[in-house]
Amino acid sequence: MFRKPSPSDLRRSAEALGFELTDQRVGEIHQLLSHLSEGFDLVEQLPDDLPPVKYPRTPGYRPGPEENPLGAWYMKTDIKGAARGPLKGKRVAVKDNVCLAGVPMMNGASVLEGYMPEIDASIVTRLLDKGAHIVGKAVCEYFSQAGSSATSATGPVQNPRNPGYTPGGSSTGNAALVSAGEVDMAMGTDQAGSIRIPCSYSGIVGVKPTWGLIPYTGIMSIEYSIDHTGPMTKTVADNALFVDALAGPDEYDARQIGSKPRRILPQLDKGAKGLRVTVVREGFGQAESEPDVDDVVRQAARRFESLGATVTEVSIPWHLYGAPIWGAVSAGAALNTFIVGNGFGGGTDGVYLPSLIRAVSAWPHRADDLAPTVATTMILAQYLHSEFKGVHYAKAQNLRRPLRAAYDAALAEADVLVMPTTILKTTRIPPADAPFEEIMMRSWEMIGNTSPFDLTGHPALNVPCGLSDDRPVGMQLIASHWDEPTLYRAAHAFEQSADWQTLGPSGR
Repeated sequence: MFRKPSPSDLRRSAEALGFELTDQRVGEIHQLLSHLSEGFDLVEQLPDDLPPVKYPRTPGYRPGPEENPLGAWYMKTDIKGAARGPLKGKRVAVKDNVCLAGVPMMNGASVLEGYMPEIDASIVTRLLDKGAHIVGKAVCEYFSQAGSSATSATGPVQNPRNPGYTPGGSSTGNAALVSAGEVDMAMGTDQAGSIRIPCSYSGIVGVKPTWGLIPYTGIMSIEYSIDHTGPMTKTVADNALFVDALAGPDEYDARQIGSKPRRILPQLDKGAKGLRVTVVREGFGQAESEPDVDDVVRQAARRFESLGATVTEVSIPWHLYGAPIWGAVSAGAALNTFIVGNGFGGGTDGVYLPSLIRAVSAWPHRADDLAPTVATTMILAQYLHSEFKGVHYAKAQNLRRPLRAAYDAALAEADVLVMPTTILKTTRIPPADAPFEEIMMRSWEMIGNTSPFDLTGHPALNVPCGLSDDRPVGMQLIASHWDEPTLYRAAHAFEQSADWQTLGPSGR
């Protein structure tokens, strides 16, 4: 309930902003705001305008260890969609930063435990409209801000292919459930690689589509300008099926202005003949790159030649600037979205959830409960704001344009770009008592090739391309904006050409 500010409230607020007010001016402001306060009372009393919930469900339940051996499920549900449609019979999980009305949502964060949204995300409604069966919510990292499996408040998630190793994050449980065959698809989100990283580590297919292709409405944001959502599946064909079912604007998401969905499935079986495949030199040989990963991906790229494609190599020096630019945007996002906006950055048209804002706003009272990844980012964000007034965030947003232009120039001469999705293979899950440095390193060491494309909005897809030391290696394919059909055409041709699980560092 709105409480009218007292003179002491106004003085405290003024001092926090650097104003030195006389008692007379405080009184004048108090008098003025006493009249304006009626408007805030009215806003609180008016009924909210939120998307309708179309399909019945129960709240679901938290599965015990016998039903959840990988630690990948947060909630199990039984939400059936339309009686017919292209996704009929498909069992789907959604990442636990996606709103399912009446089902608890935690986003990996202890400070959100017990929160229950009152809407369905647009992707949920679309999945159900097309006949899908939503069978649960998958565990994710704390506020979806880590690339491994060491920060979720519910505990680590196991990689089913490599027990004791991370399935990758932040869509951690998604990857484990798809890899284990417990679901046909899991819907993830990606702001630095959180779909592609776990797909690379777990040997499955996942896409960060063109920014704005699939609506983000009803999903907890990290930063409006880098928010993406997309499917994670066992095969390229299944992934294409889900993208076709989900793509296109809704009536709420301002990210989707100019959205240009193109049907993928009709192009899927055209093969790679005639495609121009270009290897990006800077995606390999980075300081933390594993030589075997580089070798497997280069061998996979050359395989396109046998499929009738031309394979060349290009240098894009700006690629190595992508992760540092992303870091400045990400730090600004922590201030705008979490510290100030309590989960919503504001400033754009769309669906806002007052209930979620209230739930997130409790974090300062439990700040010590935050994962070290989240706490460190917030501390950095506050420092940058206090000392530099947001200049780095602003310049980083400007630098997105030349970064995007560098990839566009390469794509003017190529149909797809190729590089490792992650420059290393899955790593062991840090123990519960792991030092701070290990948790932080494991959380961010793998984003160098993924985070740049969250900035530029290009579609980027992980396809498994081999094994080394019995751990999957992922190849990342990147295409021009809105050219998902070519992206999937290339990925499907590669996938159909060989069993990737027989391919290793020597290209056998």
